[in-house]
Amino acid sequence: MKTSLALGLAALLTSTTALAQRPGEAAFRATYKELVETNTTLSEGDCTLAAERMAARLAAAGIPAADLHRFSVPDHPKEGGLVVVYPGRDAKAKPVLMLAHIDVVEAKREDWTRDPFTLVEEDGFFYARGAADDKAMAAIFVDSLIRYKQEGYTPRRTLKLALTCGEETNGAFNGAKYLAEQKRDLIDAAFAVNEGGGGRLDASGKPQFLGIQVGEKLSQNYTLEVTNPGGHSSRPVPDNAIYHLSRAVTAIEGLRFPVTFNATTRDYYTRMAPTRPADQRAAIAALLANPADEGARKLLEQDPSDNAILHTNCVATLLNAGHATNALPQRARANINCRIFPGGNAEEVRQVLIRTINNPKVAVTIPEVRNAGANPPPLDPKVLGPAETLAAKMFPGVPLVRTMSAGATDGAFLTPAGIPTYGISGVFSEADGNGAHGLNERIRVKSVLDSRNYLYALMKIYGDAR
Repeated sequence: MKTSLALGLAALLTSTTALAQRPGEAAFRATYKELVETNTTLSEGDCTLAAERMAARLAAAGIPAADLHRFSVPDHPKEGGLVVVYPGRDAKAKPVLMLAHIDVVEAKREDWTRDPFTLVEEDGFFYARGAADDKAMAAIFVDSLIRYKQEGYTPRRTLKLALTCGEETNGAFNGAKYLAEQKRDLIDAAFAVNEGGGGRLDASGKPQFLGIQVGEKLSQNYTLEVTNPGGHSSRPVPDNAIYHLSRAVTAIEGLRFPVTFNATTRDYYTRMAPTRPADQRAAIAALLANPADEGARKLLEQDPSDNAILHTNCVATLLNAGHATNALPQRARANINCRIFPGGNAEEVRQVLIRTINNPKVAVTIPEVRNAGANPPPLDPKVLGPAETLAAKMFPGVPLVRTMSAGATDGAFLTPAGIPTYGISGVFSEADGNGAHGLNERIRVKSVLDSRNYLYALMKIYGDAR
């Protein structure tokens, strides 16, 4: 393994400049533009159409129809996807899977400065819904397979690509889940490369670090609900649904879960500590030695990024109460979104919420389950080593770390199914996450093109490894 990786790196990384000058950028931009400008929101979009358009580009490049596996289900005809099989030389070598979701969060034109479904390049950024999350990666993977085919490249291991829908919406048809449960053999792989990893830029655009995601929190919603007979507002009583709910939400505001480390987050803080200011370095050392150190915890929690991964978090995200301005409320409801540290589960956290609220008038229920919690994949040197060696060559001097995502990706379906899934992108993002899920989503043009070069080279290294 080490010998073949070294040879692969030597051949592919003779010059970062050579990578940056590879031809085909115009074709990639056309693929990226077509994918971004195909609306794939749950309300009005069509993932099946987006997948078909990518399949057409792959077919035009010469990939046989037999290797293009379109999929959908009758109840969700617009939420289909595509699996591409790019055969390798060694049928006994386990494949490597590329995974990217092609659905996007809703976007209203009246709220955006630009049309969210037109890819706009402006002041060094691409703007559009999905420009960063996750259509850049999806387009890069499609483009890489096209380039491999045009070059006549045949890897030792089979490379696979799954473009799926449903990642952005709990309760929607999820293509990754469907493939893991219904088409497991089609996507079988030694491991998968997915979204979730990447780097962060400071305000001046300088890279602060580049990360590989190894594991993620479990995203779980809870409904708090209080019901009441109500009555006329001229006859108020203490037993008021809104008051019960407001006290429950306030109690959850003060809920603090214990600091917890796993192999990924311990590795992350060990690697990141030297890059932090002195007070944070001291706090990291203190917490690693004693997770109950309250002073160190408070200091690190001031940074939302640290607060997101130190422990389980629960936060109120929606409120709804009452039915008339002159009536006592008959119903009050809140949604609490929890991001559960790996190793925890939804029912355990529900019980914590019940104890914290301490009011039998407030029912705490689970409205839907996206997925069960999953332990992180291993810190496997066969996966992490090539990615970090390549990153060190392409992005010299940038600290390399392993990260745990506070969000949720489709890796949550593949890792438990026996396909360890890692977030590896080579994309550097703004401190605000590129506005993903928000207004005027954007990503630096340079970040996209650097990621294109990085993933193109990395998948070849994985494809040729023993």
